[in-house]
Amino acid sequence: MHDAATRRSVLLSAALLLAGCSSAPPRRASTPRRIVYSRLTPEQSSDIAIHALGLVGTPYRYGGNTPDSGFDCSGLIGYVYMSRAGVAPPRTVAQLSEFGEPVDADELRTGDLVVFGSGRPTHAGIYVGNGRFVHAPSTGGTVRLDRLTSGYWSRQPTAYRRP
Repeated sequence: MHDAATRRSVLLSAALLLAGCSSAPPRRASTPRRIVYSRLTPEQSSDIAIHALGLVGTPYRYGGNTPDSGFDCSGLIGYVYMSRAGVAPPRTVAQLSEFGEPVDADELRTGDLVVFGSGRPTHAGIYVGNGRFVHAPSTGGTVRLDRLTSGYWSRQPTAYRRP
């Protein structure tokens, strides 16, 4: 009898152990983050940000795409990306809104694009770190550095793209 009781105990223990192994693992509360890779090296991304900062003060000109002629927002982006990384982004803001991969605001890094507007985007700039971006905002203005959290820009629908 002693053997039968021992055998039942061992079988019960084994059954409980196997039942525990076959149960589903607990689910994580948060969704794992999607890693967004860039075709740019960290050095190129840094060079893009530094070069964009160096163009602050350049006059705005609709259709402009050089420091001598002035810049509009997409012309500034094209000039900086081509001169610092050899990458030719699309020329229009609408096309820039599909360039590269989307990234979350908390994953922004230097060299990423900020694209403003809902539906059809209306404006874009280059993220340079610490919540700031460089852009060519409007006729009569110049290329400037602004904060994403400043009054006007904080109220705009914003997307972030990593080439």
